[in-house]
Amino acid sequence: MEPAPRHSVSVAAAVVNDREQVLAIQRRDNGHWEPPGGVLELSESIEDGLRREVREETGVEVDVVRLTGVYKNMRRGIVALVFRCRPAAGRATPTEESAASAWLDAEDIEASMDEAYAVRLLDALGDSPEVAVRSHDGMNLL
Repeated sequence: MEPAPRHSVSVAAAVVNDREQVLAIQRRDNGHWEPPGGVLELSESIEDGLRREVREETGVEVDVVRLTGVYKNMRRGIVALVFRCRPAAGRATPTEESAASAWLDAEDIEASMDEAYAVRLLDALGDSPEVAVRSHDGMNLL
């Protein structure tokens, strides 16, 4: 019997400041702009993993506010949980994983990110109390 396929679970943060701008990083490995985040480790809680990833990629400590979306990369089998957060301490700086960081408004997000990543931040900026559930192919929504 063939083993069942496995999913990977990742977390990402829509860190929103008082001006309704969202913190984004430019990844060192591919140059793409994305929300900070990454794969959860088996031994950590979802919120602890989220805080760790944001700290590692930006230097910013965050308070988790609420879940805003669940996104599945159908090609790679990655499920991402995205949370709206607020900055609590620290200042965004480049890290080993991010070449740059920036506070972006909605227009900047749409201009600088692939649709599959931009929608995560735009959903978090929206006023809807509903959690978005979407699928994509790594770049575009399906």
